[in-house]
Amino acid sequence: MPLSACDFLAQATVTRPDVTTDILVVFGVVALALVLFLTERLPIDVTAILLIVVLVVLEPWTGIDPETGISGFANEATITVLAMLILSGGISRTGIVQELGRRMADFAGESTRKQVFATVAATAPVSGFLNNTPVVALLVPVVTDVANRGNTSPSKLLIPLSYASQLGGMLTLIGTSTNILASDVSARLGSEYPELHRFSMFEFTKLGAIVVVVGSLYLIFVGHYLLPERVPPRADYLEEYDVGDYIADVAVVPGSPLVGETVRDATAALGPDIDVVQVVHGGERSVAPRQGTTLGEGDILVVRTGRHAITAFEDAVGVEPVGRPGRVATLSESTDGVLTELVVSLDSRLVGERLDPESFREEFDAAVLGLRSRGELMDERIVGRRLSVGDTLLVQALPDTLDQLARSDDVIVAREPHRPDYRTDKAPIAVAIMLGVVAVAALEIYPILIAALAGVVAMVLTGVLDPNELYDAVEWDIIFLLAGVIPLGIALERTGAATLLAFAVVETAGALPTIVVLWLFYLLTALLTNVISNNASVVLLIPVAAAAAAGIDANPFAFVLAVTFAASTAFLGPIGYQTNLFVYGPGGYRFTDYARIGAPLQLILSVVTVLGIAVFWSV
Repeated sequence: MPLSACDFLAQATVTRPDVTTDILVVFGVVALALVLFLTERLPIDVTAILLIVVLVVLEPWTGIDPETGISGFANEATITVLAMLILSGGISRTGIVQELGRRMADFAGESTRKQVFATVAATAPVSGFLNNTPVVALLVPVVTDVANRGNTSPSKLLIPLSYASQLGGMLTLIGTSTNILASDVSARLGSEYPELHRFSMFEFTKLGAIVVVVGSLYLIFVGHYLLPERVPPRADYLEEYDVGDYIADVAVVPGSPLVGETVRDATAALGPDIDVVQVVHGGERSVAPRQGTTLGEGDILVVRTGRHAITAFEDAVGVEPVGRPGRVATLSESTDGVLTELVVSLDSRLVGERLDPESFREEFDAAVLGLRSRGELMDERIVGRRLSVGDTLLVQALPDTLDQLARSDDVIVAREPHRPDYRTDKAPIAVAIMLGVVAVAALEIYPILIAALAGVVAMVLTGVLDPNELYDAVEWDIIFLLAGVIPLGIALERTGAATLLAFAVVETAGALPTIVVLWLFYLLTALLTNVISNNASVVLLIPVAAAAAAGIDANPFAFVLAVTFAASTAFLGPIGYQTNLFVYGPGGYRFTDYARIGAPLQLILSVVTVLGIAVFWSV
């Protein structure tokens, strides 16, 4: 029978571990990691590399030599996640996920409850077998279209989309990178705790199914009532982004020095805050004109600038204002240009870069009209703003350009592609390969690592993926993050820091029953996941949880599962999970909207998960 924490302290023959210099140094590295993850002062992949460097430089105290420091790159969990990301990329290029979403949309109609049901039903099961990051990226435009067709605010559906993907990730081992990493950490600790082992494919599917059902019922019948309508149905993008305050039409007057010059020259002459988003020449409108476009007498330049800079056009040489400032009809009445939002994706080249509308227009053939960052509208100067994952750009571009952007890894287009270019003929092959990978791993014919790598080779040989697409399908910041936090976990174990933390937890718990201690570990992990990476939470807390469980004579595997499940429930804010960031801008959300719907869900699932673990595995 498990001991309470108080009983353990009374009977334990093990003394409290000494606080050594090694432990203090490792705690310092952990604190550095937490600060960097929380503040996002450095990109996540750079932070991971920095952790490796610090751990190796401090080898006399951390015990991490160069070979161990880079072992995360060759770790089974890292390579498995890499292979699964590629397999997910192959599935996404066939259009299966989008087609599933559209069919559910046809069922949804104008009922918000049915729309949420369709969103959850299309997302959760798929996320059990595909990485949920590309699933959400693919379904954002589909779900937005469902909302607009049903006259529903997209704000009612997009957070449920993200949360459903997280719930679905707990159905199988391959549902999330967190599960795969937790399995690897559990196996590594198996020599110390016999109850721990590598997870099988469907090790926790029964509990995952319960979590999905309970979470889905909450989202369908309760959650959407808690979400405000931040974005109105069929929103007018120009009004939503207050574009009218920053748009002006100016004409190139006779004798102007700009006659015969280019858009690049006009931008330089008018000032660094000016961006030419359209050129009207002889009645023909050029959307997102190239910098080399030649200007003629009488051409109309549609420019975006700051509110106060618009009045300066009255004194500008060679141009004169046309109409009244703030008139946005010229943008909306264009028959060629399409207005839409672009979300900066996880592994985008734009992350960390300063926004230069001129360069953006040249590279992506799209004119930037507005920017929303962390839910806040950047309503003045957008030039020079540093971009982050989840930032949303309002752009105008030609339909063909949006089709190309929809296939780009740099942005998520928040509307359905005009002419989707999917390899639909390869869909049966891609599904067969994925089922084969799952079957081989589930039957334990070969480890999941070998099965997944074989699946990658099969997708290339059958033409589901082109060889040059393998690299684009990988979210490299996740790979670097895994490689960086794995040696940090090893340092926690080797120096005794994890054991010291476990002893402190048991000591603090006092007379609490074992199941309550398990619940507290779930809550601790969930809270930590909402401020740092879910993968980092698993690496930091699984060794502590296992040691604490052993300390109170409980089942370490039960505690490992509690941490694993909690790490995939980042429901309190947009920061803890990348899919939350993907819906931040398109939903027009504020930071508190996530907690408004997520806090009750977090509490409900904490109870359901802990009770389920107690029933299925005993504590």
